[in-house]
Amino acid sequence: MDENTTVLLENVSKTYQMGEVEVKALKDVDLTVTKGEFLVALGPSGSGKTTMLNLIGGIDSPTSGKIVVGGHDISTLSEKELTGFRRETVGFIFQFFNLIPTLTAKENVEFALDLVPKEKRGSALEVLEQVGLGERADHFPSQLSGGEQQRVAIARALAKRPPVVLCDEPTGELDYDTGIMILRLMRDISRQEQCNFLMVTHNSAIAKIADKVVHLHSGEISAIDVNEEPEDPENLVW
Repeated sequence: MDENTTVLLENVSKTYQMGEVEVKALKDVDLTVTKGEFLVALGPSGSGKTTMLNLIGGIDSPTSGKIVVGGHDISTLSEKELTGFRRETVGFIFQFFNLIPTLTAKENVEFALDLVPKEKRGSALEVLEQVGLGERADHFPSQLSGGEQQRVAIARALAKRPPVVLCDEPTGELDYDTGIMILRLMRDISRQEQCNFLMVTHNSAIAKIADKVVHLHSGEISAIDVNEEPEDPENLVW
């Protein structure tokens, strides 16, 4: 595998058994993501985009095929090894912020860092400053706006300096202006840190800011587009 490749899927399939019915969520998917790429996966509900994200994040395991993330062939890891992989190699940002309400913004980030070896930790306050929340570090989630809570979630994902950040509809609970701000933040961090953001969404407008766009339909990749000149987030309309 090329040293610039951070994510590789080879002939990956995922089948769920629903009673007597087999549901093929992904079918023979091949995908390569290179260092620093901002990737958006598009598709309707049931297209397999969230399944693909969960497989890359080690939350679920493929029925068949090979998945390599950050140099780890995760399709061969034990449950214990997968837990370590999720803690150290990937960051997660979800539609719902999933912050602990009784902890401050800084404590929410520090809680995630407690799971990471000391040599791989960043500073909670530094990453909060990176997302523009240094002055809000001691505020509780209930004292923060939706956009601020999502920025805390981004800081939490970035604190362990992962090579890959996985985002599942990260602007889904935000108004338009706040959503654009969050997209700008993630796009800037991707370029500055040379880390990969892999985002799944049903919002086709967001695909314009991506370096690579993966179109999923019925569990298969129907097309992969490359944006030679990604759009500025401030120019998006939906």
